[in-house]
Amino acid sequence: MNHWLVKSEPEAYSFAQFTRDKKTDWTGVRNYTARNFLKAMAKGDEVFFYHSMTDKAVVGLATVSKTAFPDATVEAGEKGDWVAVELRAGKALPQPVTLAQIKATPALQKLPLLRQSRLSVSPIGAAEAKILRKLGGLET
Repeated sequence: MNHWLVKSEPEAYSFAQFTRDKKTDWTGVRNYTARNFLKAMAKGDEVFFYHSMTDKAVVGLATVSKTAFPDATVEAGEKGDWVAVELRAGKALPQPVTLAQIKATPALQKLPLLRQSRLSVSPIGAAEAKILRKLGGLET
């Protein structure tokens, strides 16, 4: 299983709305690197949901429930092989993991979230995923 981080502004699409919806197509990604990460996602992969802009925190978990398929939000004439994945909502973290906590944790310094902050989709290593789950109150 691989691990990923997806980012959304809570005003645009919050984790609370995602849990009400139960699943969603992760559409609208228009960055080639992030698109390639979407294409690399496999069914069953774990996804960390990050609220960007205002909260700046990992707030919940999800699972990839359908691998890459053509993004239905692509407009006519738009260039690029844009894809989406389907995500199934998981549980909220008992304790959101803030960007400040991530920056203060030496073992998380290589996260793309810190190095390529504009990416809306990025990979997370297994060790980093375990640390995020622990900081979020899911593991002891």
